[in-house]
Amino acid sequence: MSARIPHLGADDVSALLSPTAAVDALRRALADGFRPETDHARIFESLEHGEFLLMPAETADSAGIKLLTIAPDNPARGLARIQGLYVLFDAETLTPRALIDGPTLTDIRTSAVSVAAVKDALERDRGPLEVVAYGAGPQARAHVRTVRAVLEGTRQVGRVTSVVRSPERVSTSEDFDAVLAAGSQEAEGATRAAGLILCTTTASTPLFPDELVRDDAVVVAVGSHSPDARELPGALLGRADVIVEDVAAALRECGDVIMAIGEGALDARDLIPMADLVQGTRRPLGRRPVVFKSAGMSWEDLVLARAIADADERRR
Repeated sequence: MSARIPHLGADDVSALLSPTAAVDALRRALADGFRPETDHARIFESLEHGEFLLMPAETADSAGIKLLTIAPDNPARGLARIQGLYVLFDAETLTPRALIDGPTLTDIRTSAVSVAAVKDALERDRGPLEVVAYGAGPQARAHVRTVRAVLEGTRQVGRVTSVVRSPERVSTSEDFDAVLAAGSQEAEGATRAAGLILCTTTASTPLFPDELVRDDAVVVAVGSHSPDARELPGALLGRADVIVEDVAAALRECGDVIMAIGEGALDARDLIPMADLVQGTRRPLGRRPVVFKSAGMSWEDLVLARAIADADERRR
């Protein structure tokens, strides 16, 4: 192999893949027949000072692996806790095509997957969309920006409110019109009024009671990543149309889903795989909330890595 492999850093990734293009690429992959249940398993390997996270994937035309390191002591050193690269290969020859900044790809992917899953539900109404984001970190902001970009020209995004434990640490910005304290009457009122509720926290217990969620609301939960942690109450999932990337992954990793089933509020047979939704073989029942619970899967990074590499080749 003599050809130079392009290295696409954080600025390249952001310039080459817009939020709308990312959402379109994910939905197109599913519409074209990719099945998330065929995805490869993630691999965790312990290291003396942290761990490796390896996420291999392949589709009909590409293969790739995300190589991340997780170093818990890095923030004290002024370094990022998570670092790494995505290595993209040709599917048939397995020739490397590109090296892509891993954390930036992950940041784009997470919000794009959420919006790809709930896009139809968000567009079923044409009225102004009031948004509440539990959390104010990078993922809360990325989700708000992706929603704005994808709904532009289709539906107006109204007031966006962030709900956090320490509102004095967060200022209003182009992402948030207001910042409220979790558990306050104002936060409860904003949640009751919201058509979209974004949950992007490290909470292990429900962020709000079920009765605060409107029957026509869309709820996205991306914060918890273990079987014993959740951001949503089981009663909410029990009265909602629940979308997941893959049923097996949700039953293995998503505490929101696992605990709702354990409580008898939800039946696993009622889970709606994202691919079935995009391909039109399953539809939400309607007249009740729509919940998307994300696990994060390797195929998603691969689809977006290929879109980034293709865009890079077009600009050269």
